[in-house]
Amino acid sequence: MQKEKNWKIIEASPTTSAQLHEQLKINPVICNMLVSRGIDDYNKAKDFFRPNISMLHPPLLMKDMERAVTRILLAIEKNEKILIYGDYDVDGTTSVAIMYDFLSKIYTQENISFYIPNRYKEGYGLSHTGIEYAIENDISLLITLDCGIKSVDLIGIAKEHGIDTIICDHHLPGDVIPDAYAILNAKQKDCPYPYKELCGCGVGYKLISALADELNLDTDLYEPYLELVATAIAADIVPITGENRVMTFFGLKQVNSAPSTGIKALIQLSKITGQINITSLGFLIGPRINAAGRMDDAKKAVSLFIEKDFENALHIASLLQTDNNSRKEADTMITVEAISMLENNMIEASKKSIVLYSPEWHKGVIGIVASRLLERFYKPTIIFTKSGDMIAGSARSIAGFNIHDGLEKCDDLLIGYGGHYFAAGMTLLPENLEEFKNRFELAVSSTLTEADFIPIIQIDADVKLSDLTSSFLKILDQMEPFGPENPKPLFMVKGVTNVGCKIVKENHVRFVVEQNGKRFSGIGFNLAEKFKLIAQNSTLDLVFHLEENTYLDQTSLQLKVIDLKASK
Repeated sequence: MQKEKNWKIIEASPTTSAQLHEQLKINPVICNMLVSRGIDDYNKAKDFFRPNISMLHPPLLMKDMERAVTRILLAIEKNEKILIYGDYDVDGTTSVAIMYDFLSKIYTQENISFYIPNRYKEGYGLSHTGIEYAIENDISLLITLDCGIKSVDLIGIAKEHGIDTIICDHHLPGDVIPDAYAILNAKQKDCPYPYKELCGCGVGYKLISALADELNLDTDLYEPYLELVATAIAADIVPITGENRVMTFFGLKQVNSAPSTGIKALIQLSKITGQINITSLGFLIGPRINAAGRMDDAKKAVSLFIEKDFENALHIASLLQTDNNSRKEADTMITVEAISMLENNMIEASKKSIVLYSPEWHKGVIGIVASRLLERFYKPTIIFTKSGDMIAGSARSIAGFNIHDGLEKCDDLLIGYGGHYFAAGMTLLPENLEEFKNRFELAVSSTLTEADFIPIIQIDADVKLSDLTSSFLKILDQMEPFGPENPKPLFMVKGVTNVGCKIVKENHVRFVVEQNGKRFSGIGFNLAEKFKLIAQNSTLDLVFHLEENTYLDQTSLQLKVIDLKASK
């Protein structure tokens, strides 16, 4: 049973909303939403609803960009060997794919190679094994993507062996900056680049576009890579604002009009029909790419995206599909086991945090399992498993508790850790686990109040069923792509009459509700556990997304119900 949630309507300035309504002449509800998302005048609204590729900032505004371009062109001129190095997740593999593919268009392919670390043998980011590979293969220029900003020692070793490094990263720099030839990271304190929230693939794309500009190449040579940038943005959960929104907008256009061979193969195997949106990229395409690194070898993902023959791409995509099926089986089994462990131990269940360990759990899925437990129990959660002589953990947190800060309070017990507010990873010795559990529980319980353990649903507006029209939805659709800082609009309607709700396929609820003569159907996935509440109340309050539903060639509006309560 999922926890009950608090509903909170997002507020916007009534005065600013009224002024925007005067300028745009669209539904006041939508004007309120725009203002709450920082779109508070006509020009901002125009840019938001009508993205243009020219809105992307000139890449040379990024610190060290000119230096990076010059060094790559020198490597080409001198016939040097270039190694492209990236992480094993979606952001890393797509970054490597676009960089490798682009450089192959302007340079001898024999002199370009790529490297993806093994998740289990090497861990995240730049590794000793990767640097040794570069040294042994006479690499003189190393380009890191989605990693490198904290690899001070390893980049120092590379430099001692005559290897220059260009770092393309988006993670927050540490106190010590690597001695790299060039560092492309908008989060550097002295970087003047206007947009700070690029993903790793986005930084790689900026370097590619700078190289293309320097060589006077046509934009058709690199703009199609935006489909992979959009995929990385969707999977890496970065804000869908500014440049990210523009790149995602045009990346989705590319996916839907002329997808690359690799993306086309994944779409076919995912059995996606109709228009591809950011949800498709994030929840159907992304996990298949990620599964390669979770279950086997992420180099397959790069190979898929640089493959030009569709039959070959389909074969590689099928391998990713197999990895993803194995991943789903593993995370389902481990989730069930973890829930059982928790629910059968009253002491653990009563704690403010969840910390579980089994040496048998698959390291590649413990982050997913942590997310599933957090969704169910809404507590800061860490799932541990055995990793060589150590144990490795993956953490997820709730609003109100910074997981990275929590780990800092236990850092003397940890061999290493890293992450951000809501997610982190760590390693420690098995003998320190019990002390870590106690210390982490103390950090959580001393920080959070009882109110913090109640999830909050952020609602855009309180509406009537009569407000919901095709033209209303048409404007909402133009607010896509959705994601962090531009979420899919969520509405509340109060006092609707239940005129025919029923359970379908065991876990879901089919709604038919009415208000002042206006009738709507809807679907509530995984809401069957609330059916007793529905059956006992003739009037309900619903929280929902508005969407189109097509059945037997008939298209109608429907409510995708997220939560419900009895009307007061």
